[in-house]
Formats: sequence, structure tokens, C-alpha cells
Amino acid sequence: MLKKSLLNFLILPFSLIPWLSGEILLNSLAKALPGESTEEVTTWIQAHPTLRPRSGERLFVSKSDTAAQRFTFQASVLPPGKVTFTPDRSTIRTERMTMYDGVNGVTLQRLEESLRVIYSLDIYQDYNRAQVVYEYPNQSAINQARLAKTPIREALKGQLRVGDRYAYWVEIAQPRQGKALSGQITVFLKSDLDKLQAELRTR
Repeated sequence: MLKKSLLNFLILPFSLIPWLSGEILLNSLAKALPGESTEEVTTWIQAHPTLRPRSGERLFVSKSDTAAQRFTFQASVLPPGKVTFTPDRSTIRTERMTMYDGVNGVTLQRLEESLRVIYSLDIYQDYNRAQVVYEYPNQSAINQARLAKTPIREALKGQLRVGDRYAYWVEIAQPRQGKALSGQITVFLKSDLDKLQAELRTR
């Protein structure tokens, strides 16, 4: 049952999904998050029973069933959004999961379930309890995108949330017609929220 649940939400081949007990999922996975050192996060990624990076993969892991289905996980010392100079290169500030599924499409529920699978229940609950502080696009932005004939800009739908522990950025490319094929969910330090929110408001 657990394997089926993982396969329904994460785009990973069956051979890459180990049999994880409920205890492991709930208690053991959220060991390295933004704010931890790059060494700690690298070690956590290497030992993670679902991520299972290939040889040479450290802070970036990519999984794919076919060209039409991909899942990636990336930890970075940079804040989310536009690249800026960061003097501290030893502390992880952002961890992002991206999903592309040209077959089944990507939903908010799948992204949220990937958060639970990768990190465990406590981070998932922090996300669920988090306050939505910004949501886009608004109707004005949609109208501008339609006038400018920029369907990609119109399709991007997302929100910023702030929890007790972390801030979260969720974004799905949802066209006016048809299903969303890609999306991402990012966990990042709350101190980087203002920067990202300002960038999204003027994007």
C-alpha cells in the first residue's frame, strides 16, 4: 500500500522506491533542512531511502521514468528566486522539489505528498498550518498576460506560506485549458521570504 502511495505522487520507477515503514517516514527523514550545513545535507541526501542519488550526485538529484516524467530535488546555499551574492557558502538556504509529468499531469496534492514523503510528517504539518502570505496571479496580472499574449506568465499559479519552522513556495504551471504538466515546491529560510515575495510581485 505504501509503495502504491509513493508511486501515485512521486515520479520514480518502482525499483527506486524501497519498502519504508511508517516509523521511518514519520521520524527519520527530516534530518537535514535549510539552515543546516552543506555537509550535513549532502550526507542526508546520500542516505535518503527515496532520493537515492546516483554516483556523482550530491546536492542535486534527478529521477526519471521516461522523457515525459521527471522528478528532481535540489539543495542550495542560495536563497530562492533571483540569484544573488551569498557570502556564506556552507549553509543550505533552499531545498526545492520539481515535478514534470506529461502523462498524468501535476497537481498541488502530488506536490504536497512529495513534501511529506521526502521530509516526514512534522514538516508536512508545518506546511499545512502555514499562513498564506501571497498568492498569484491576481486578475489584473491575468488580464495583462492575456493582452501581452504571454500564456506562460498567465499559467504560473503559486503561493508563499510561512510556517513556524520554514517558509514554503508552491508553483504550478496551469494553462487555461488542459492539465498542469509541471510544478515545484520549495522549503526555505523565513529570513529570505521578503526577497522572494518582492521578486514575485514584480515578475
